[in-house]
Formats: sequence, C-alpha cells, structure tokens
Amino acid sequence: MKYININEQETRASQVVLGCMRIADMSAGELDALVGASLEAGINTFDHADIYGGGMSETRFGELLAGQSGLREKMFIQSKCGIREGFYDFSAEHILKSVDGILQRLHTDHLNLLILHRPDVLMDTDEVAEAFEKLEASGKVLDFGVSNMNPMQIELLQRCTKKHLCVNQLQLSAAYTKMIDEAVNVNMTSECAAMSTGSVMDYCRLRGIAIQSWSSLQYGFFEGSFLGSSKYPGLNEQLGRLGEKYGVSAGAIAIAWILRCPAVKQAVIGTTKPSRVAELAAAATVTLDRAEWYQIYTSAGNQLP
Repeated sequence: MKYININEQETRASQVVLGCMRIADMSAGELDALVGASLEAGINTFDHADIYGGGMSETRFGELLAGQSGLREKMFIQSKCGIREGFYDFSAEHILKSVDGILQRLHTDHLNLLILHRPDVLMDTDEVAEAFEKLEASGKVLDFGVSNMNPMQIELLQRCTKKHLCVNQLQLSAAYTKMIDEAVNVNMTSECAAMSTGSVMDYCRLRGIAIQSWSSLQYGFFEGSFLGSSKYPGLNEQLGRLGEKYGVSAGAIAIAWILRCPAVKQAVIGTTKPSRVAELAAAATVTLDRAEWYQIYTSAGNQLP
C-alpha cells in the first residue's frame, strides 16, 4: 500500500480507501472481518457520512471501535455532512451539530478529516469558516475538505477559511470520465468538450487538493459496476488482459487506472467482502504506462480527437 500526507497530520492516509456506505446491516463479526482485512491489506482510511444507513453505518463502526482498544489509533477516519432530507445545509449550526453526532456514533473524540458533502447554494462562507475554526480549536476535526465541488465553489469557500481545504471527493471511474473528457477535448465541438467541471482536475493540482474518487468501479449515477457488464465488453477485455500482465484482478487494474491520474491521490472502494478488499488493495502496487492508461480510456468507448 502507498500512503499520502494530508496537510501535516501524523497519520498518513492510504491511497485505497474503504467506503463504509453499505455496512449498516452487517453483523459485528462481519464488520470485524472486513475492517481486519482492510488493515491487513494496508488500508487505514475509512470513509463515512452521517447519512449512510441513516447514521447506522457510523454506529456499527463505532461499536467496533469501542470494543477494541487501540483500534482507532491505527486509522485515518473521515466523514461527511451537509445533506439533509430534501435539502443541503452548510450552516454553522448544522455542521457543528452534525460533527457532534458523528463523533458520538463513531465513539471517537476526533475526525482526521471532515468533508462537506454536496454544494449548498445558500452557503454563507463566513458561517462555514466559523464552524471550521470551532471544530479545529476544540480538536474535534484535524482537517477539512469538500465533495462534488467545482473550482469556483472551492475558491469562494477557501477565501474565508484559514485552514487549507485539502480534499475534493469526486465521481470518477474508467466508465465515468467527465473530468478527463473535457481535458482531452479542449476546443473541440463534441459534447465531451463541455466544461461541466470547470477543469477541476487541473485546479486541484494547482491548489494542492487531493482528489478522492467515489463510485470507482461504477458507471452512471449508481447504475452498477462495469466489471463484467455486457455494456462494456472492450473495457473488460482490456482490464482482464492487463490484470494478467500485472498479476492482479481486473478490478485492481481499474483502480490503478484512477490512481495513475496525477490529481487523484485516493480511490474509494465500497466492497463489504474481505477477500475483495485484499484484491482491490493490490491496485497500489501497479503503475500503468501511458499507452496502457489510454488503452483503457478508449476501450470504454471514448475517442481521442
């Protein structure tokens, strides 16, 4: 496993991140096996959100932490807030209340990273800055990031916050490539040239913001995995061929493809199977060359101009 530095934190974060959205219904034994397999594979970063399982995903994870002394110290734990039923809320009151709830459910006294979940158009940046300052001063949150934000939204927020926003969590996979399409098709007339993300990949590189990919093995908006899908025969053939070359699974190659992008520092995987965790963690051992990276990109149906 490879690790990255998040600002100046003592605990470094693994490049492959275990997403905990689907753990709410797991038994204590099943979750223990999943977390154990993750740590054994070198994955020490766990991604939560206060809405996952209606809060039960964090509750289950917190029960595991409470029952095993010293387990928390081995982890880099991040969570997200800001999504409420029917609307988004970045008010200081909601952020502070959300973090208290997250910490209580997780049975921990701090988060390594707090991420604002989806852009709140009604965001008062001074309020957000106030909440961040209180959370940092109290030791409840060490660092802050955003999710699904474009460059101008981040600039607007960063203008008022003293703490460097160090992460932007964005959807990216070999079958969901909007950020890459607009970079490849500059000044072209195709639909792929539309600047829907505002060059967010290049912006994050310029600002030292680590992109974390979510839905790393999915296509569309939660439409399913492209691995083995009849909708992506060329992509699966290419992933399988390279998997044989590097001695890893097709899924690991798909994750390695994401991590080959210079702006993308971490990839979130959402499996609940311990054997699958070890398989996908092997992605961190693979460095695709340029030709292989572009072969995967075009095999998914993308065209180079």
